[in-house]
Amino acid sequence: MTAAVLRAVATDGHARAGVVHTPRGTFETPCFMPVATRGTVRLLDTVDVEALGPPVLLANTYHLMLRPGADQIERLGGLHRFTGWAGHMLTDSGGFQVFSLSPDVDDDGVTFRSTYDGSRHRLTPESAVAVQERIGADIQMSLDICTGLPAPEEEVRLATKRTLAWAARARASHGRADQCLFGIVQGGVSPGLREEAAAETAALDFDGYGIGGLSVGEPREQMLPALAAATAALPADRPRYLMGVGDPVSLVESIALGVDMFDCVLPTRLARHGTALTSRGRYQVKAARLAGDDTPLDPACACSTCRRHSRAYLRHLFVVGEPTAGRLLSVHNLAWVLDLVGRARAAVASGTLTALRAEISANWGPAPLR
Repeated sequence: MTAAVLRAVATDGHARAGVVHTPRGTFETPCFMPVATRGTVRLLDTVDVEALGPPVLLANTYHLMLRPGADQIERLGGLHRFTGWAGHMLTDSGGFQVFSLSPDVDDDGVTFRSTYDGSRHRLTPESAVAVQERIGADIQMSLDICTGLPAPEEEVRLATKRTLAWAARARASHGRADQCLFGIVQGGVSPGLREEAAAETAALDFDGYGIGGLSVGEPREQMLPALAAATAALPADRPRYLMGVGDPVSLVESIALGVDMFDCVLPTRLARHGTALTSRGRYQVKAARLAGDDTPLDPACACSTCRRHSRAYLRHLFVVGEPTAGRLLSVHNLAWVLDLVGRARAAVASGTLTALRAEISANWGPAPLR
């Protein structure tokens, strides 16, 4: 296995600014990965995403294996050629999507029905690896069991035990030399179980480590101690990836605990429903009070949407149902989150992460931007 080695160039407490080295090249951390579920970020094309400059895109194995199929993507030259994206790509195992469908789970794997046509499918740790090898992303994730929270302790422990057993099987079956494989740490909100699971996963010597099963219903006050326990038990020279977390407060607090990589649909999902993320909080673009507002979505933002368009114009597009509205707001929201993570990297380098955490906490309280 070719390790995705992380070299820290600066630290601030447990936080680190680093560079990840993979067979494709390098990318800087902390980093946010926009979600390209079916091979594209919703409403955006590859040119839009290239202009935003994210170092990594995340695609969804569950959806791609069903439509158009891993064999088809492989025949068409792999995921990079198929999508036209030349940067790093990561594919999840499909576990989160599968387990949202209430599948049949046993020690060997999981059986589920397609959301497209109802057909039955089977995933095992080995077949999840094989599918992702054919798809051809730079980083693939091992198959895990994600348990919604709160959940009974025995359910969380069983899911954690199976995830560890499946991680070992995935590790043994992975053979593509130009592709990294990350293990996933489960364990609910128990710091003890998270620490134990992280140590056992780390002992398998993966290229990097995902931390899954958080931000799935539990309050942040429970999430962060569990996350801290996991990161403390993971090796310092491998990337740590907090899966599915993208709200601003959780981003900066997790970076402070030593997390390097993030993904979340939040920026683009909110954009499609007309919510803007800004330096002063979030607000609804369709609000009537913005009808005559000639200022940009966020005066502090330098994205292409804010440089060219006003709040009044964006509101008009949403009110008349113009699809361009979602695209322009998606560009802004992604640019804002990417900039936030970039600011966090700079804050780690300058030793000022505590100040950034205080700023984000103050601006992202319950009151929306006025």
